[in-house]
Amino acid sequence: MNVSGMMEEMTRTSEKLVKGYEMLSKIKEIEVATTPKELVWQNDLVKLYHYKRETPATCKIPVLVSFALMNRHDVLDLQPDRSLMKKLLDEGLDIYIMDWGYPKRQHRYLTMEDYILGFMGGAVDFIRKSTNSPKIHKMGICQGGTFSAIYAALFPEKIQSLTVYVTPFDFGANECMLYKWTKDIDVDAMVDSLGIIPADMINKGFGSLKPSADISKYFGMVDMMQDEAKMTNFLRMEKWKNDCPDLAGEMFRKYIKDLWRDNKLIKGEFVLGGKMVNLKNLTMPFLNIYATEDNIIPNSSSKPVMKVIGSKDKEEYAFPGGHIGVFVGSKSQKELAPKVAAWISERS
Repeated sequence: MNVSGMMEEMTRTSEKLVKGYEMLSKIKEIEVATTPKELVWQNDLVKLYHYKRETPATCKIPVLVSFALMNRHDVLDLQPDRSLMKKLLDEGLDIYIMDWGYPKRQHRYLTMEDYILGFMGGAVDFIRKSTNSPKIHKMGICQGGTFSAIYAALFPEKIQSLTVYVTPFDFGANECMLYKWTKDIDVDAMVDSLGIIPADMINKGFGSLKPSADISKYFGMVDMMQDEAKMTNFLRMEKWKNDCPDLAGEMFRKYIKDLWRDNKLIKGEFVLGGKMVNLKNLTMPFLNIYATEDNIIPNSSSKPVMKVIGSKDKEEYAFPGGHIGVFVGSKSQKELAPKVAAWISERS
């Protein structure tokens, strides 16, 4: 490009930035997670919400959803037309969702036992008691899927079905940087010195998986600033990405050492609360959803669980997209969510 061409391009870019700034100044507060829900149970920092319905649920057995601890569950209800929770409600499910909260320094000693047996177990029992349901449907996403599977293996008599999205089970995979990074860190030094693991540290680890992503994202933002709808969608996602909780140190220590480093879960060696976790005890109907282009949880980490669980009613769903697209993409709304809702309803 000659000097004249460069000057013209700079002028066009400057004009775009000026118009973009004017448009940004008109955008009000960015809201996420707007589907109505009510707080029904709380234990310390962890809350349980029940989504409100305008009509009775067609699926009478309730569903408990658990997301990963290092991200907010709000991405499952990002905006009305990109909301996995709203779509599942529209399909007739009765949904509860866990909010893991924001750990503070006093929570540094919370363990995996506290999170799975205490918080998750307490939420499950509350729903069972309040709805008179001996069993509930369990749904878990990413780390929340791993925790849900561990709970279901220990208490199969309480779980009607288990649905997991983009969930790691075999941590021996080394196809992406995240799996290599977790095997090399000195987690004892991190936890002993910090107590609470900062969200910024975790986010930098995820950022290393695709370092060019932020650069390309902000270059594309210049053109996006001319479209208020696209820009608002972009800002919603950025708000969610930057709202990450810190992690309780002791939970993080066991999670990294026993699962990511020593791969004890898939090997049948993982112990929680003094009890061996045997994935063969997952005898309830099981739906395993993985994303074919997932750069965070590779398919080689998600798929091996199908060979070790005890369920005869088990199914895989290969979603054509990435880790986040499995809950917010248009294909997720149009095809995957109705499929999941129908699968759960048929097993009620």
